[in-house]
Order: sequence, then structure tokens, then C-alpha cells
Amino acid sequence: MPPDSQVPRIVYCRCAYAQVVPQEVKDGVLAQLAASGQPFTAVADLCEMAARRDPLLGDLAGSGPLKVAACHRRAVLWLFHSADAPLDPGLTEIVNMRRLDSRGATSRLAIPEIDPSAD
Repeated sequence: MPPDSQVPRIVYCRCAYAQVVPQEVKDGVLAQLAASGQPFTAVADLCEMAARRDPLLGDLAGSGPLKVAACHRRAVLWLFHSADAPLDPGLTEIVNMRRLDSRGATSRLAIPEIDPSAD
């Protein structure tokens, strides 16, 4: 489990503007998350949020263990950093929807442990 047995918060990025994640993967992950009953935060586009320096990024970065369903780890870490909301790499797992299908991504999100090396 993550430190202090905290369940990681889940963030799902719709990648609405970048269009780098296949539509069927985005749709499948969102549907499976909604059906799972797990609490999660859905955002339209992390890239756009970082460009606006959306305060939600700081809230997410400071909320403890985090799993982010988006794209590449390096991109997500950089987006948060550029918005002055750096993520703790040891408490953050990036579930790369560019590399995983919807079932694989949802399976990673369901595991309560954080794998900081995942991408």
C-alpha cells in the first residue's frame, strides 16, 4: 500500500484537445471507471489546465498518492511542474492510455499500490 495506507486518488484525463490517446481507449477507461464505483476526478485536458495554471492541479499534487490516467509519464510530470504544481514522483503512478488498452489501463487504476516507474 502507499505510505500511511492511503488509497491513491484517481485522475482521468479526457485529452480533449491534444487527441493523442485513441478514442476507444478513452471511452473504455471512462466507462469502466464509472461502472466500478471507484471515486475519480475527470478532467477535460491536463495540457490545457497546465497552460491556464488551473489551481486544481495544485490541489491534486498535494492530495497524497495519485494515479493519473493520461499519456506519457514524462509529459504528465512536466505539465504539473510547468503549472507550479509538481507531483511527488514516489507517490504518483501514470497510467499511460497511449500504451495500454482500456482493460489494461483500468486494471492498473484498480490496484491500490502505486508503481512510480509505470508508464
